[in-house]
Amino acid sequence: MRRREFITLLSGAVAWPIAGYAQQPKRKRIGVLMNLAEDDPQTKARVAAFRQGLEKRGWSDDRNIHFDYRFRASTAERIPAFAKELVALQPDVILAQSTVAAAVLQQETRTIPIVFVNVSDPVGAGFIQNMARPGGNLTGVVHLEAGVIGKWLAMLKEIAPPLTHAAVMGNRKTASLDYFVRSAQVVAPSFAVDVVASHVETTADIERAIESIARTPDSGLIFPPDSLTLTHRDLIIALASQHRLPAVYNVHVFVAAGGLMSYGTDQDALFRLAAFYVDRILRGDNPAELPVQAPTKFETSVNLKTAKALGLTVPPGLLVAADEVIE
Repeated sequence: MRRREFITLLSGAVAWPIAGYAQQPKRKRIGVLMNLAEDDPQTKARVAAFRQGLEKRGWSDDRNIHFDYRFRASTAERIPAFAKELVALQPDVILAQSTVAAAVLQQETRTIPIVFVNVSDPVGAGFIQNMARPGGNLTGVVHLEAGVIGKWLAMLKEIAPPLTHAAVMGNRKTASLDYFVRSAQVVAPSFAVDVVASHVETTADIERAIESIARTPDSGLIFPPDSLTLTHRDLIIALASQHRLPAVYNVHVFVAAGGLMSYGTDQDALFRLAAFYVDRILRGDNPAELPVQAPTKFETSVNLKTAKALGLTVPPGLLVAADEVIE
């Protein structure tokens, strides 16, 4: 072998391991704070939709991103501690599910971008300046706007025409209860219905509130978005059935579990839209300049078996409008 050929081969042999050990691009880090239990099927479905949305845009945890998850424990008391833990990890962006999750994260950081989802009143909560130009480190997807309360009242009156009282139930400490109650009190007179707020924080509160409402004839229940009521949906559905109260919910999972009817957003679509925001931020966009979006896809669900058990007849118009009818 000639000397020049030997040097060429040797330099090639040395080059291979150097190329093989070239530094890989650093993975982007995404924090996820969920105000729902990790083992709740709704949690799993929403996280899966979020990850699918990211994968569609070229992000996967086996290649270029890393997830840090924190889920609600038995109560919401651990959420502030989980927010601190996530911020300490210095992720590139954090997904905040619920008003309370976004609020505690905002307290912890004004620099790390936060994408919220399942938040209904981001302006009232102080998360953004306005929908078109958020102006801070938070942006995201609105869950439901206050005007939806008119739809819920209309559904109650349609299925239970004698109804004259309705309680809007939720935890005002962790959700936008008053936001929906104010809207309800504006439109309720047109339905000849008296509306009251029913603030609950525990299962005992839920039991007492529903028992109290049931003592007033021709009453019904309205459940706006709230992690507390979603978590305890089986208890709520059982109590509504026990006291023969018509109820309308904000998401179809209540109806699938035996609730009467629902009108709300497609949760998978919301979390896939949240993935769009995370993608834009990871690619360099400023959250302060990413407009907040309101939902455009809604679902109506009706449970005929529950209606029959309550002695209610579902009118044809409601059946025609339903995307899902459980028999």
